[in-house]
Amino acid sequence: MTLTEQTGLEFGRRLRELRVLAGLTIEGLAEASGVSARAISDMERGRSRTPQPRTVAALSAALGGDTVLGELAKAGRETVTTGRPRMCDLPRRSGHFVGRDDELAAIGKAFEEAASVTVVHGQPGVGKTGLAIRAAELHRELFPDGCFYLDLRGTEPGGGASAGEAQTVLLRALGVSSRQIARGDEERGGQLRAILGQRRCLLILDNAGGEGQVRGLLPGAGSAVVVTSRRVLGGLEAVRRIALAPLPAPAAVELLGGGGGNDGEIARLCGYLPLALRIAANLHDPDRLSDADRRLEMLTPVEAAFAASYAQLPETARTVFRRLAHVPTLSFSAAAAAVVAELDRYDAEDVLEKLLDRGLLQPEGHDRYRFHDLIRLFARARLRAEEPAAVRRRGEKRLIDWYLDTAIASGRVFEPAYGSAPEQWDPAQAWLQAEVDGWFGAMRRAAAAGEHQRVVDVAESLHWYSDRTYSVDPWSAVFTLSRESAERLADRRQEVVHRNYQAWAMSFCDGRYPETVEQAMAAYAMAVELDDRKEQAAALIYAADAYAQMGERGKALELMRRSLELADTVGDHDGYVQTLIGIGATLSGMGRAEEAAEQYRHALQEAARRPLAPAPEFAARVAASVFLTHEYARMERWNETVDAGREALPLAEKFGEPHLLGRTHLALGLAHRARGDHAAARAAFAEAVGQFRRSQVTTEWSAQAEVLHNVPHGPGDGPLFA
Repeated sequence: MTLTEQTGLEFGRRLRELRVLAGLTIEGLAEASGVSARAISDMERGRSRTPQPRTVAALSAALGGDTVLGELAKAGRETVTTGRPRMCDLPRRSGHFVGRDDELAAIGKAFEEAASVTVVHGQPGVGKTGLAIRAAELHRELFPDGCFYLDLRGTEPGGGASAGEAQTVLLRALGVSSRQIARGDEERGGQLRAILGQRRCLLILDNAGGEGQVRGLLPGAGSAVVVTSRRVLGGLEAVRRIALAPLPAPAAVELLGGGGGNDGEIARLCGYLPLALRIAANLHDPDRLSDADRRLEMLTPVEAAFAASYAQLPETARTVFRRLAHVPTLSFSAAAAAVVAELDRYDAEDVLEKLLDRGLLQPEGHDRYRFHDLIRLFARARLRAEEPAAVRRRGEKRLIDWYLDTAIASGRVFEPAYGSAPEQWDPAQAWLQAEVDGWFGAMRRAAAAGEHQRVVDVAESLHWYSDRTYSVDPWSAVFTLSRESAERLADRRQEVVHRNYQAWAMSFCDGRYPETVEQAMAAYAMAVELDDRKEQAAALIYAADAYAQMGERGKALELMRRSLELADTVGDHDGYVQTLIGIGATLSGMGRAEEAAEQYRHALQEAARRPLAPAPEFAARVAASVFLTHEYARMERWNETVDAGREALPLAEKFGEPHLLGRTHLALGLAHRARGDHAAARAAFAEAVGQFRRSQVTTEWSAQAEVLHNVPHGPGDGPLFA
C-alpha cells in the first residue's frame, strides 16, 4: 500500500466516523452537502482519488461547521500536496474525554521513565485508542521530539500492516528519506531503534493484531511506547499491561452529555462502552436501544468492531463463540461451554482462552468467563445467521438439560434420604452457588417451554439446600416458578408442597410477612382438603414464623404447638425437631431466654433420639447449637456461652450459612470480652462482621457486631447484649 493510499484510507475512516457521530446515513450526508452518495461511499472505502478542497469544505460544513472543517481540510491538503503519512500525527479525539483517572496515572508514571512500553488491551469499543491519545495530550512536554501515531490495522483481514511496512512509515515520519531506509526488516528495526534511542519520542501503536507486528517497532531506550490491542500480547516481555474495562456508570452517563433522566438506562443498554455511548449521544431517539434485536443495528460501528475480531477466529472458536449465546446468563464456566459446543473440557478451555485473548470474553475469577452484554447480542446474531433453527434448538436443549440435570443431582445431596456425610456436600454446594444464574435461567426457559414437571423436580431437589443459602440466592423466585408450574400441571399434591416452599421463601428470604401468612394458610386449607397432615404442619410453621416476625408471638406459639402435634402424629421427625427450634426462637423473641434455651436443648436431644435423616439432622444440630449459644450470651452465662459456642462453631462452619456463623462469632466475642480476653473478643467481632456482610442481611445482630467491632474492648464498654 502506498503512502497516498494510506492517507486516503485514513481520510475515509475519519469521514465515516464523523458521519456516524452526526447520525447521518450516506444519503443524508449527500443531501446535506451536495456531494453525491456514490462519491461519499468511495471516499469512505478509500477507493477514490484525493477529494478537492471544495468537496472537503462542503462535507465539513454538513458535518458541523468550522471545527470539523479545519480538521478535514488539513487532512485533504496533506494527502494531496505532501503525501506525509497522516497516521503518524496524533488524531483528533472525538468528543470530550471522561474517567480513566487511574489508567492515565499509570501511563503517566510509565512515561516518566527513560524507556517504557505500555500495552492497553481490552474488548472492541472499550476506548483503548482514546485513552492512549489522551495520555499523549496530557504529557506532550515529556516528548520534545514528537508524538507519533500509527494504526497497525491488526483487526483487518490479512492482519493489517506488516512489521516492515510499519517500520518504513515510522522512519519516514521521523525524517528519514526513502533512499536512506534500510531494505530488510531486521536492518530497518535496528535503524528505528537507533533513532528512537537518541530522541525522546512517544509512539502510539494502535490496533496491534499480535506480538509480531509490534516487536520490531519497540525502542531499546530513550522513547516511550503505548500499544493498544484487543489481545493481551502475552509474548511481549518487560511491558506494563493495562486491562481496560467498560466505563463506570457515572462516567458513562457523563459521556452521553445530555443530562437526561433516562441517561442511566441508555448507558446500561450501551454496556458502558465509550464507542457505543458516543454513537448513542448522537441518535435522534436513543430510547430505541431498548429493543435488543435492533440495538446492534443502531450501533453499527460497534457491530463492525466485533465482526472484525470474530472474522479472525478459527472456525472452531467461531462455533463456540456463537453457541455460547445459548447460555442463559452472561457468566458461565468452561464446563458449560464444553456442553454447548460439544467439546471435551480441555478443548473448550483452549478455545475460551482464545476468545479471552481476542477481547470477546472477559475473565471472571477461576474457571469462569463473562460476556459483555453487547458482545452477547452479537454472538446471538451470528448464531441466528449461521446455524439452522433445528441445530440451534438442539444446542439450547442440550445446555438447558445439563443445567437442570446437574442442579437436580447436586440438590439431592441435601435431601433427607441422602446418606452422605456433610464433608461430601461441598462440591455440590460449590456448583450450585457458582452456577445459580445458569440453573435458574434454565428453569425459566423450561417453564416457558411448558416443561413444568422438570421445573417442579428441580425445585423439589433444591428444597433442603435452600436452607443453607436463604440470604443470598433467589429462592422466592425459584419457588414461585415451581408453584406456578405445579398449578399448570393440575397436581394439587405437588401444588400444596410448593405453595409451602413459596411461603417459606417469602418469609425467610424476602421478609414479606403478611403475604407469607396468606400463602401459608392457603396451603394449609389445601392440605386439609387433601388430608395431608405433614403439609398442614409445614403450612402452620411457616405462618407462625411470619406472625412471630410481625410481633404476634402469642399467635405464633399457638400455631407452632399445633404444628408440633401434627408432625408427631404423622411421624414427621424432621419437621418435629425443626418446630422445636422454631418454638425456641419465638420464646427468645418474647424475652423468655431460659425457656428458649430449654427448647434448644430439647431439640438437640430429640435430634439424637429420633430417626432423622442425615441432612435434616445435621441442619437441626447446627441451628439448635447456634441459637443455644446465643441464649446463653443473652443470659450472660459466659462459661456456658463459650462451651456451647465451641461445639456450635465447627458445625456452623461446615454448614456454611454466613448469618449463622456471624451469630456464633458475635456471642463468643461477647463472652471473651466479659471474661477479659479482649484480643479474642476483637478477633471474634471482626469475624462476625465479615460473616454478616457476606450474608447481605441486616439484622439487630449484624448491626451490633459492626458497633462492637469499632469500639475499644476493655472494662466498662457498655451493654453486653442487645
